[in-house]
Amino acid sequence: MKKRILVVEDDHEIGDLIKMNLTDSQHDVDHIDDGAGGLAAAQSGNYDLVILDVMLPSMDGIEVCRQLRSADILTPIIMLTARGSEADRVVGLEMGADDYLTKPFSVRELQARVKAQLRRAQMLGKTETQTTDTLAFGDMEVHIGKRQCWIGGQQIELTSTEFDLLHYLASQPGIVFSRAKLLDAVWGYQHSGYEHTVNSHINRLRNKVETDPAKPRYVLTVWGVGYKFTDD
Repeated sequence: MKKRILVVEDDHEIGDLIKMNLTDSQHDVDHIDDGAGGLAAAQSGNYDLVILDVMLPSMDGIEVCRQLRSADILTPIIMLTARGSEADRVVGLEMGADDYLTKPFSVRELQARVKAQLRRAQMLGKTETQTTDTLAFGDMEVHIGKRQCWIGGQQIELTSTEFDLLHYLASQPGIVFSRAKLLDAVWGYQHSGYEHTVNSHINRLRNKVETDPAKPRYVLTVWGVGYKFTDD
């Protein structure tokens, strides 16, 4: 099924290359070359995915991402960052981006990331219609069909990827998962060097669901191995 994708990239050669390849993959693609215009398009358009460069005129990609998430627009976002700009990648993920690609990147890798995000969104839509199960742990309730997390009677606002990560861990309490396994299960791909994506999302998830993120009750670190959900 054809999907609508928004590309926000001020380098026209890169933007045109992305648009051409995703159009060849039978998607409808719009290309905007500045941050403010990209924000307006993402807010008003019904897009299935946003590919967002960090360095943009008028408004940088991190601010675009922050404003979209603040407005509860949960469209998957893949951020494009320059090689070596680890700080941009970390901040972008902390602002709510679902994934990132480091320039220069191959067309094949871009297509794989896009396919993974669209496939994950499609699978989540099926889950919403097929289940009303609730996972309960102490004062936390994870409503799978509604894609909601409640703690102490209050709803916790999670991005799509944060919820996916919480659901995956909470559905298998006590099982330890490596970063590579979580990357494959939640994001849909395996790629050496991208485990930091998992770390950033774990930190952001803890900041939302833990009373004291430094001493988590739910999402636990198993040093030298990975993460698990409490089985206490």
